[in-house]
Amino acid sequence: MKSGIVLEGGAFRTIFSSGVCDALLDAGLLPDYFIGVSAGAAYGISYLSRQKWRNLNIICHYANDKRYMSVGNLLDRKNRSYFGLKFAYEDIPNQYIPFDYDAFSAYPGEAEAVLTNLSTGKADYYPISRKDERFTVLQATCAMPLLFPIFHINHQLYLDGGCADPIPWRRALDKGCDHLLVVLTRERSYVRGVEKSDRLIRRHYHKYPNFLDTMRRRADAYNENRERLFRLEREGRAVVIAPESTKGFSRTEKDVEKIRALWQDGYFKGRSAAPELVKFWKED
Repeated sequence: MKSGIVLEGGAFRTIFSSGVCDALLDAGLLPDYFIGVSAGAAYGISYLSRQKWRNLNIICHYANDKRYMSVGNLLDRKNRSYFGLKFAYEDIPNQYIPFDYDAFSAYPGEAEAVLTNLSTGKADYYPISRKDERFTVLQATCAMPLLFPIFHINHQLYLDGGCADPIPWRRALDKGCDHLLVVLTRERSYVRGVEKSDRLIRRHYHKYPNFLDTMRRRADAYNENRERLFRLEREGRAVVIAPESTKGFSRTEKDVEKIRALWQDGYFKGRSAAPELVKFWKED
């Protein structure tokens, strides 16, 4: 049997997933296979390196730091992202709140991130490098349209993996996982609507018709993806954990108390699910 964990993205809402993962670390649970989208991938590697509370510490320390997140970063021609890319992906992990590369390298399983290919409009799946101190793949999977630059990897152009495959549980099944844990960053009742920035996205990425077609179908595809996931859960093939509520919580939330509360929701849900997961993941 092969266990797998799937982490949805959602920018700062993904602190919920970090709470779940921190509870799993308390229970000594790591999967054979990991896949994350956007912040799900970026936050998930702290779980794989067994660094409990690391993501919570980062967001609580830097959510209100303009070096980390500000319009000024977006207007900076050398940065072109709402997030300070060098600060977030190099300075923090390599200086301020160190990432344990050795522990991540020691993780015996497989770790992948989802990227959206602008030319094809489809999802590409990349291994997360164990030694990349610039976290290039993680930057690309987090590259929200309009708020990040386009990333060039292997002669292809990429943006946020959540555009093409926001909850990649099918990929986990294709990789041979029998027992899945899927952590969502929206409540179970959530239904995605049309992007508010739809017109701006169509204008800004007009050179990439396949990507625009993916964005046009994004809401319907997302909602259908979740319905099929819940069906998989009812069949006993997946455990799904979702937040109680994300109402009033911005994907770039700066209220530290709200951030702590959402992490805590994830932690207690993860702790409650841990006994079931011990049986589910270790079932012979």
